[in-house]
Order: sequence, then structure tokens, then C-alpha cells
Amino acid sequence: MEKLLSDIRACKVCSASLPLGPRPMVTAHSDAKIIIIGQAPGTKVHETGVPWDDPSGKQLRKWLGVSNTVFYDETKIALVPMGFCYPGKGKGGDLPPRPECAPLWHQKLWDGMPNLKLIILIGTYAQKYYLKEAMEKNLTETVKAYEKYLPIYFPLPHPSPRNRFWLTKNPWFEDEVLPQLKERITQVLLTDRGS
Repeated sequence: MEKLLSDIRACKVCSASLPLGPRPMVTAHSDAKIIIIGQAPGTKVHETGVPWDDPSGKQLRKWLGVSNTVFYDETKIALVPMGFCYPGKGKGGDLPPRPECAPLWHQKLWDGMPNLKLIILIGTYAQKYYLKEAMEKNLTETVKAYEKYLPIYFPLPHPSPRNRFWLTKNPWFEDEVLPQLKERITQVLLTDRGS
């Protein structure tokens, strides 16, 4: 795993397309039970080198019901984006994650984490890549149908402050889905201690 993480962090496959240059973000450990698959790091994360070190990360930790200590404990939770580096700015926000990363590195990471119990898919890019035809017609419907993807996958919207409108429009997410998410996280982390 250490060699693999070192290879990922040294990756320069798409450096010509990255406005701030390569700085791959990933944390993983062979003991991890949960993987959080996000989109791609933003500029703040690119600067600090800490995944989810921004308002979205704060919101995500609240959704999961975990402390910073648990969230950043790579023996419990691996943080793996669809695109490992900041992709640049587009018209409506950041550009999509670079398409090279997931096919190049994800399976190798999964192979090094035999204890995986839960894969949290944040946003449309992760959901399309992993759920394929099983994904509903859009993100909202996919998140609403989260039970059909359990026990392995749990689809979520992006926790960006920009998604406040989505949260207001879909109160069922905080009322029904988040309690189930927290319960699933607790189950997985408790089996960690029990085994």
C-alpha cells in the first residue's frame, strides 16, 4: 500500500492539463473499512494538501456523524477522489475530475484494502462510474433510492455550500437518509473493534 500511495502521489499522467500542476490527494490504508469517493480537490485542498479541508469537508463530517479524528484516521476511512488533482475552473465551478485517475488507480487501491465494507459515492461522477446502469435517472433519484445499493454503496449529493438549495428542496435527505447513513457508518466502525 505504501508503494502504491507513493506512486499515486508521484503521478504526472495528466500534468499538462492541470492549471496548478499535479498534487494528487489520497489517503488509504490496508485496514480501512470505508472509502469516501469524492469528485476532485478544490483550490484550498490543493494548497493545504489535506483532503476535504474546506467547508464541504466540514459539512460531510457532520453528515457522517464522525469527528475530524475518525474522518482522518486512514485505518478507518480512505479518502479517494475520482480525480486526484485540482482540474481547473470551468464556467459553473470547477471542471470535471480528470478521466485518467479512476481507471488507472482505483482498482489497485481496492485490491490493497481487503476489509472494505462501505463505499460512499459523493456526486454524479462517482455514482455514474460505480453504479453504471443501476444509477437512477439523476442524482436526486439515486440518493433517494440509496437502500437498493446497500450494503456496499451509499450515494450522496456533494456537501458543497452551493447545494443549500438542493437540501432545502429535498428535506427527506436530512430527515430520512442521513440517520441511515450515520447508523451504517457506526455499524461498520463498530465491527472494526469487534473483529
